[in-house]
Amino acid sequence: MIFEKINTVPTSEELLNKSFRRATRAMSGKNITGRRTALEANESMMLTAANILTDNLKNIVRRFPTFENLPPFYYELADVIVGVDDMRKSLSRLDWASVKIHEIAREYVGRVRKSNDPLPVRKQCFGRISSIIYSIDKDLLFLNQARNKLRKLPTVSDEPTIVVAGYPNIGKSSFVTKVTGATPEIAPYPFTTKGVSIGHFFVENERYQVMDTPGLLDRPMSERNEIELQAITALKNLDAVVLFIIDASETCGYEIEDQKRMLEEVRREFKLPVLVVGNKADLPEFKDLDFVDMKMSTATNEGVSEVTSILIEMVKKAIQEKELIKEKEEMETDDL
Repeated sequence: MIFEKINTVPTSEELLNKSFRRATRAMSGKNITGRRTALEANESMMLTAANILTDNLKNIVRRFPTFENLPPFYYELADVIVGVDDMRKSLSRLDWASVKIHEIAREYVGRVRKSNDPLPVRKQCFGRISSIIYSIDKDLLFLNQARNKLRKLPTVSDEPTIVVAGYPNIGKSSFVTKVTGATPEIAPYPFTTKGVSIGHFFVENERYQVMDTPGLLDRPMSERNEIELQAITALKNLDAVVLFIIDASETCGYEIEDQKRMLEEVRREFKLPVLVVGNKADLPEFKDLDFVDMKMSTATNEGVSEVTSILIEMVKKAIQEKELIKEKEEMETDDL
């Protein structure tokens, strides 16, 4: 998972306590017998404290991902949840603080070497360093909150994906289970308490990902706020096709017309290839609908393998078209 390497971000107090504790330890045990050893001891304290702080700040910045290199799916989710620009600004301020503390420490080492009494100089150095750390306290708190949210994002692989959509109780989870041959893994996803259900299957050594998004793609877009819509449309950045399942028997409790309206919303919102499949073909209430591409029954397995084969061909074609567009754009850029 991309965000797992981000450790807990300490507070300003925790950083200062750690650095000054190590600085005191660096001085303990030294036999201070005169001006020279006093200078060396205070110099050691300042450099130790500064090094601890700069190292910790650099480590925080380094462990956050380079947002420009994030897969678009994760970039959009990170932007929706915590704000990529806000994270960049806070990380930039930590970078600035790291450089500034190093400069202050070097400056005060020079002052100590010229002073008759190093103690006031060292205290002044620690005061300035503390001010720098306290000035980024809000950034540290914000980055820790961001880290906690980002680590809860689902592990969605960068591989061919089938996104399953449609109203509740139409057989979406049954389809994922039938195709993958196992109970799907449930992972957290923004703005839904149910989480995203992810399964995998292999065809000719190629791994495919099947995603069911309960609480997200199972009700009309008009019922969602702007942030929810952003979180949903992050899915369009995957190499994906959409399987939209229609309960053609209406036994799920939703009328055909309502399901059809949601289908049009998904088509409009996602701009991804969509395969419309009527489920529950084994029931007497099942209706043949002119806008449905295929039919199946997840209860009896009728048509499930055929639907899966078509989806595989669709996602392969979508990936090829995406690569051709990318190559064309790169060629046009080279010609400029």
